[in-house]
Order: sequence, then C-alpha cells, then structure tokens
Amino acid sequence: MEFLRKIDFAELNASTGRATQALLDRESGATTCSVRCIKTPPGEGSPGGLHTHPVDQLFYVLSGTMNLEIAGQSYSAGPGNLVVFPAGVPHRNWNGGTEATVHLAISSPLPPVDEPFVRPVAPDA
Repeated sequence: MEFLRKIDFAELNASTGRATQALLDRESGATTCSVRCIKTPPGEGSPGGLHTHPVDQLFYVLSGTMNLEIAGQSYSAGPGNLVVFPAGVPHRNWNGGTEATVHLAISSPLPPVDEPFVRPVAPDA
C-alpha cells in the first residue's frame, strides 16, 4: 500500500479539458472510500448533469469557484469550502467562472462495483 499520494499539478495544469486523477480507489488498495482530484475548466461541469450517487460524496475545493445545485438550491463554493452531497440527494456542479476549479472528490463508503455510480435525475425532479 502506498501511504502517501501526491497530486500531479503539472499534469492537471497541462490539460485543457476536464481532468481527473485517482488518488485512492479499489485498484490502489482502498477498502472504505475513494479520493480523486478533479480539474474543471470554465464552462464545464458534472458530466451527467443533475444526478445522485448511492454513497455520500464530498468535494473539498482547492482553487477556483464552483457553482452548485444541491436539492434544488444554488450555491457557490471557493477554496477551503467542503461541499457535502448525501447519498441520494440530487446535485450537479459546474464552473461558471473564468479560471479552472480544482477539487478533491471523496466518496464514502466505496461505491458498489455492480451498481452505477452516477444516477441521472430528470431536470424537473
């Protein structure tokens, strides 16, 4: 097990599109949660639009400002904010700003292998 994991910021910054780095997942030895670092350029966001997950999801914003819709309410989260998406709560995130956002995405417990992680929600749900 690799006990220290490092984000490759040079690789993230070199990407012009949305980029994800897995820091901890089943493949790297996780048994209880997953952690990814995600860069979202201006104008991009949740690939699945409004959706839910079968597990809790947390975002910790490292840089930029993230726009969010959670349970029908709008929010804005900047560096140092922890965003909480409880399992089953409809949400989406996007970057409505002018600079990329970078955040850590933590899922707990580990999502079931045999179930879809992203469950789309109808826009009027």
